Amino acid sequence: MKRAATAACLLWLLAACQKEPPRAAAPAAQEAAAPRYVELDAAALAQAGLRVEPAVLRRVPVTVRANGRLSANEERTWRVGAITDGRIIHVLVRVGDRVERGQVLARMFSHDVHESRALYRRAVAEYNRLRSNLEYARRQRDRMRRLFEMKAASQEQLDTAENELRNAETALRAAEIEVNRTRQHLVEFLEIPVEGPEHKEPGAAPLSDEDLIPIRAPAAGVVLSRLVTAGSVVQPSSELFVISDLSTIWVIAAVQEEFLPRVRPGMTARVSVQAYPDRPFAGRVLRIDEKLDPETRTVQAIIEIDNRRGLLRPEMYAVAELESGGSGEGLYVLQSALQDVNGQPTVFVEAAPGRFEPRPVETGRSIERLVEVRRGLRAGERVVVEGGFVLKSQLLKSTLSED
Repeated sequence: MKRAATAACLLWLLAACQKEPPRAAAPAAQEAAAPRYVELDAAALAQAGLRVEPAVLRRVPVTVRANGRLSANEERTWRVGAITDGRIIHVLVRVGDRVERGQVLARMFSHDVHESRALYRRAVAEYNRLRSNLEYARRQRDRMRRLFEMKAASQEQLDTAENELRNAETALRAAEIEVNRTRQHLVEFLEIPVEGPEHKEPGAAPLSDEDLIPIRAPAAGVVLSRLVTAGSVVQPSSELFVISDLSTIWVIAAVQEEFLPRVRPGMTARVSVQAYPDRPFAGRVLRIDEKLDPETRTVQAIIEIDNRRGLLRPEMYAVAELESGGSGEGLYVLQSALQDVNGQPTVFVEAAPGRFEPRPVETGRSIERLVEVRRGLRAGERVVVEGGFVLKSQLLKSTLSED
């Protein structure tokens, strides 16, 4: 009898233990399943200054979205090199400096300076010698003409004098051309005076600007790159500076292969950058590359943007939306309605006066101050578009207090 009673008691206790957990777990499950709300009383509601608007369906232009980066306008970019070989003595600008057309960027020493001046002096000396020869040939011709008129010289002697005069005139014209050529090389090509100090080696004595070849900016712009320092030895093929006029800037956008039929030169574009997320920039497609990138399966589209205000910089990341024509319907709310809650875009939906539900959403493209909501919200639901940060703070405060 005792063994039977003991067994019955154990069975009863085991059954009781098995039934107890479900009764305790049910309220917790119901609490987890219940939606969380942020509630404000009348005073807090008035102080928060919330503005609520319904989410509405809108028809917006159909666009092609492409990621890209900003680049200097290659048609307004100049790569400045050396016109002869030599050594850089002075560098007068730094990266980021704004320069004007003709401004001296650097000065270089070259043996070409002294060689060209020597050639010029030699050409001038030869010109003076041939001019003296011409005067002598002219006097001889005049003398032969008088003697011929006096019957004291023959026609052959007169013809010889005339021929020597013509040869002297031809030689003088050739010498004049050589003088002009060597002078032009000095003044226009090397941009130095035709006369200067005597030959000096770099480091032997201070060099004046008359000894040095100036390297000038071909146009006004910003120095994007400086590839030399004082002491650098350069060749005519060396690239020394890169200057760009950033009043217009390019976007190199990667267009997916599937969207190529909808993209064409001349179409308008809206470009957004991280530095100015609420300020899109208007642009125009200049051209579309003919070659497809085999790895990314994209084609480069060049978009030109007006940058006279100087807000954009090369190498910024950008997102371009190309307006391909037509329109489509979507659900949109103001961008100010979005709040970041634990890394998830969230809107606060008004469930009742003073009662708001935090609703995670999936967003799409942005147009002006609007953002598309693709999932998590229905048309007509009232969304907080101003003051959502107050609700976010209350939500986070309640979460911390619960923890």
